[in-house]
Amino acid sequence: MFVGRVVGQVWATHKVSDLEGKKLLLVDPLEPSQNPPDPAAPMVKPVVAADTLGANVGQRVLVAFGKAARVAAFGGDGDYALEASIVALVDELQAPGAPASWQVTDSAETSEGQQSC
Repeated sequence: MFVGRVVGQVWATHKVSDLEGKKLLLVDPLEPSQNPPDPAAPMVKPVVAADTLGANVGQRVLVAFGKAARVAAFGGDGDYALEASIVALVDELQAPGAPASWQVTDSAETSEGQQSC
């Protein structure tokens, strides 16, 4: 899992049936991993994640990978064409010494009554 900021959306008119009806968002990690779990397969940035909660561009979110992502999006860990899902909208983040880029910088990030990160 990682905390990131939604930086955009992906539209696809032709996609596998697993992704039909799924909103796909681009999420940029707040802090790029210096030591990826598998150095042979470093994380691609930004990550395309299925939006299960209605996130907006600019919001901080928690992204899960693998089984956790599939459970969030489909309710199970079957053979689905999905590797990442947004599983939480981050309301607050306490990280002493964190870069300023981790903080909310724009009041426009709050929309439709939801408190953004």
